[in-house]
Amino acid sequence: QVQLVESGGGLVQPGGSLRLSCAASGFTFSSYAMSWYRQAPGKERELVAAISSGGSANFGSSVAGRFTISRDNVKNTVYLQMNSLKLEDTAVYYCNAGRSIFIKGNYWGQGTQVTVSS
Repeated sequence: QVQLVESGGGLVQPGGSLRLSCAASGFTFSSYAMSWYRQAPGKERELVAAISSGGSANFGSSVAGRFTISRDNVKNTVYLQMNSLKLEDTAVYYCNAGRSIFIKGNYWGQGTQVTVSS
């Protein structure tokens, strides 16, 4: 069974940093593109960052320059390093696995809450 399990969310002050992790199992991780999406209450789910099987990355415009995405194919884990966090970054962050960094994949994690508040 495909499983994506996010961790690392929590409460952080504006300007702070947080690193999210997504542990994957049940599929050939190294052959998949991995992405992070987020959804705030009343908002559409939006792309945060994506990384291809070859390491190419794509970022949503709202986080470009502040967030980075990386993957460890030995640990079957994808990471999202979030820096210079803003109030607007508050959302549930979801891990996604698919065939392309440009489209949503079929597999989702349960989500982890990130709250940016002073």
